Amino acid sequence: MVWDVCSWRDMRPLIRLETALTGDRYFSTLSDHLHSFMSIVHSDGLGQFQHDNATPHASRVATKWLQEHSSDFRHFHWPPKSLEINIIGDIWDVLLHAVEKRSPPPCTSMDLLIALQDSWCGFPPGYLQTLVESMPHRFASLLRAHGGPT
Repeated sequence: MVWDVCSWRDMRPLIRLETALTGDRYFSTLSDHLHSFMSIVHSDGLGQFQHDNATPHASRVATKWLQEHSSDFRHFHWPPKSLEINIIGDIWDVLLHAVEKRSPPPCTSMDLLIALQDSWCGFPPGYLQTLVESMPHRFASLLRAHGGPT
């Protein structure tokens, strides 16, 4: 399993997680990787952190850690099961397709990690900015689809 951290301004290498993600492991990942990324890339304290509401993400220990660091960056609370408006799903789809195109295909977990890392680093300039800029359109489409205001 891998975890990533990226923003409008920067992308860090994918982080390999050796085992399944639990609340404690997610807390460790946040404290080991997210805080340093946000303090460098968003030193003005205006960065926003978004994750989905997977069980480890909503764990007590992770939630407490995010609250304790609320002065360092904002935590954007995301609706659960909202893939249609989550750019993270788009990112993983692109990575999946890039890995599927590899010849020969990855055979080991290390081959897969290398393929994912190569694809991650191969995103074209401006890719993340384009995804972020698409957010207002995603929200408007979702609202229209559910009969809400436009």
